[in-house]
Amino acid sequence: MATSGHNRVDGWDLAYCARCSKPSLWHDGQMMIPSRSTAPQPHRELPAELREDYEEARIIVGASPRGAAALLRLAIQKLCISLGAQGPSVDANIADLVAKGLPVGVQQALDSVRVIGNESVHPGTMDLRDTPELALSLFSLVNFIVEKMIAEPKKIEAIFAALPENKREAIARRDAKAKDPA
Repeated sequence: MATSGHNRVDGWDLAYCARCSKPSLWHDGQMMIPSRSTAPQPHRELPAELREDYEEARIIVGASPRGAAALLRLAIQKLCISLGAQGPSVDANIADLVAKGLPVGVQQALDSVRVIGNESVHPGTMDLRDTPELALSLFSLVNFIVEKMIAEPKKIEAIFAALPENKREAIARRDAKAKDPA
């Protein structure tokens, strides 16, 4: 612990980094904050309403893979709603998105996080205490879903919007004819 100063209370240390001056919290020699999580950072396009759940999952994944999986399941439930899904459960939300044309890879990623997250809190056949790597893989799946459903469409929209207006109008006329061939 490279510090420029610290305070100790009952096994807890508040330290300040000598290089960046940011605080860190230690308990019995283990750094608690900031987390040394090996989980990936959240995708830059992750909606704000999911970021807290994702970050909390990152913090606890080492100590509680089951807890992290449950939080990521909650995050995808919120993500489905932000993608326009309607239904009483995350399973129904995924089904609604599938009916609206959800790509198969995204559906499989959503269902993987849903099932593993459910299994983490309900007695079942998976025990994430035996395979903490599985919990870590869920972070990549959440980021994959965000990339495919939020980031890529934004990139495509920006490129299309940069086309000359007369070209976009010609494309709209072509598409209107294709929809109504009469």
